[in-house]
Amino acid sequence: MKMEGETTPLKKNLTEWRFSQYPKYILLPIDENHDQIRSNITNVVYSEASPRPLERNVRLVCVSEDALMNILDMDPEISTREEFAEFVAGRRLPYGALPVAHRYGGHQYGLWVGQLGDGRAHILGEYVNRRGERWQVQLKGSGQTPYARVHDGRAVLRSTIREMIASEACHFLGIPTTRAAGLVVSDDVVIRDMFYTGCARRERAAILLRLSPSWFRFGSLEILSNTGEITVLRQLADFIIKEYFPDIQLSDENRFIRLFSEVAHRTLDLVAKWQGLGFTHGLLNTDNMSLLGLTLDYGPFGFVDSYDGGFVANCSDGEGRYALAKQPDVVVWNVGQLANALKPLLTSSQQVHMSHILKTLDTYCKNKILETFLMKLGLKEERWGDEQLVEKLLDMMQQTGADFTSTFRQLAELEPCEMVSEAKLDEKWSLKRLSSHSSWGCWLDQYRERLDKEAVDASSVGMFEDERRRRMLSVNPVYIPRNWMLQEAIADAERDDYTKVRFLLEVFRNPYVVQPEAEKRGFSVQPPQWAYALKISCST
Repeated sequence: MKMEGETTPLKKNLTEWRFSQYPKYILLPIDENHDQIRSNITNVVYSEASPRPLERNVRLVCVSEDALMNILDMDPEISTREEFAEFVAGRRLPYGALPVAHRYGGHQYGLWVGQLGDGRAHILGEYVNRRGERWQVQLKGSGQTPYARVHDGRAVLRSTIREMIASEACHFLGIPTTRAAGLVVSDDVVIRDMFYTGCARRERAAILLRLSPSWFRFGSLEILSNTGEITVLRQLADFIIKEYFPDIQLSDENRFIRLFSEVAHRTLDLVAKWQGLGFTHGLLNTDNMSLLGLTLDYGPFGFVDSYDGGFVANCSDGEGRYALAKQPDVVVWNVGQLANALKPLLTSSQQVHMSHILKTLDTYCKNKILETFLMKLGLKEERWGDEQLVEKLLDMMQQTGADFTSTFRQLAELEPCEMVSEAKLDEKWSLKRLSSHSSWGCWLDQYRERLDKEAVDASSVGMFEDERRRRMLSVNPVYIPRNWMLQEAIADAERDDYTKVRFLLEVFRNPYVVQPEAEKRGFSVQPPQWAYALKISCST
């Protein structure tokens, strides 16, 4: 059913396209000390800041046609025009733009580090699309802001390609996320030390066009609470409730408790999605945690290949604080910091209520993760012994080096009776590896018995099996953005060949569907040996 306005023609040029005349964020305190870098900004949520355009030989690397059409109401043809590249490069701002940088703080690696903020990103304005959705349009890598500190405010091609592909892939994988609409690169030079070894090199500057309903994060409230800016804290919390949580009434005296509970549960739902797809964020500081429960700020992320609960996506994380299996605990801890940020707005009885909610979050998160894995195994309801069934499977995968994504997909592709066939297993490279474990037969018996219990409740065993496979195929992807795929695309892009970048964007629009060209390129077979040695840093 089409909503009012959906028949509006897509815009083919930037003369027709414009921001909303009055972005909602003008209702919040904005510092007007234009672009001056300062460390003592107080009592504001934003600072006015203008993008610093890329200058030398700007060209378009890629776009997300889905984001252009279904978020920005742009005809993909618009991306072929020079004006679009100028827009993404920060040279040409559409009518209605009011560029600002957002102020926030954060806990990094468990320690409070004070004021941070958008050091190299500019929110340009807000766009209300034909579906009535309000989106904030942001440039990342668009130059210094008042929060840039000692950095140059630029992004490089490799990191922007990774975020462009990963955020779009996560969207189509079903992970709540910010979006990316376009990417440009220039011959402007920046100096980066990728692994912080003292071996800096010259790289080309790039800018990413990012989209989100909001860029507010846990640190947006933390900075105000930690510096005692309680009036602004209350103003911002009320603004967030009014604009993004319409089911909470501003007249409700418990509105901040309800806000906390909603944010906490959305965030843990997100973590369950991450765990179910093997996604490791890599840098789960509180300034990288969205208040809307979105995956935010892709840096040293990674999708695990051979399953390992200790998988660390970020080689800068020497202690493994943000390892794959630790993400749920880290996020619950981060939610606790959000609770602390809201405490100045609560009465003593409300703070007790908050502490009761906090005590339930570990159990809630574990249950959501278990529910996610049962869906991956084609099971609809939780029964006694299911937790051990999942844990044993992951343990066998870790001990055998079986691939996380491919194991679940290949389980979906076989009938239970085929899982004991050597001939069938020979066709499934990851299951073949898993089956080498001494407990494989025992686990398989338990899994088949568990499936039989649900099949008994079904009207037809045959119909149940069809439904099981359909459910499993819908939640276990064929393709994920593995680091080796991204690295190959980046290597070509650094030689000005963007074919692989654009191909990956196309593949990840349908990650649950087998695609002939992706199969030819080996996207669902065992990753190449060199892939396991790739390292990703905070500088990606």
